[in-house]
Amino acid sequence: MTFPELQTDRLHLVEVTMEHAQGIFENFSNPAVLQYYGMDPMTELAQAEKLVEHFRNSFLTSHSIRWAMIQKEDNRFAGTIGLNNLSKGMKRAEVGFEIHPDFWRTGMTSEALKSVLDYSFSELGLHRLGAVTFLDNVASINLLKKHGFVQEGILRSYLFQNGQSHDARVFSVLKNQ
Repeated sequence: MTFPELQTDRLHLVEVTMEHAQGIFENFSNPAVLQYYGMDPMTELAQAEKLVEHFRNSFLTSHSIRWAMIQKEDNRFAGTIGLNNLSKGMKRAEVGFEIHPDFWRTGMTSEALKSVLDYSFSELGLHRLGAVTFLDNVASINLLKKHGFVQEGILRSYLFQNGQSHDARVFSVLKNQ
């Protein structure tokens, strides 16, 4: 199974591999990055390596696709973006992403999201993409709305982080919406 590489003006979207483990660790050990992610920070590189393996296995079993966002200019790892809970039969998936603070407010996540949306609808033939955010994750909410996502409702106690449950907003965008 060949991994689908995507391109934007400033990014290569490639398969997450062990060469990205250090960048993943830097993102997933950073409390600012994880503030609205729904997991506790990583404490050792081995956790990032295990996540890389999980991304690969989930791709091979057609459950998800996770891309590393690599800046073309300097080949720097910015973060990841991907499709979770991928169901080609039901023509749906959920999109998720995280990006290092050095790349916040640069438009790179927006570029990557547009590319993933285009690929999902045109190449995978999906009809619906969903997304889940913390209630007050304004940056992600605005990004999703910019790309046509509509809030469908609130999921009560849907996310668990820092020893407590959190409500979440659920969004979706439909093909040809």
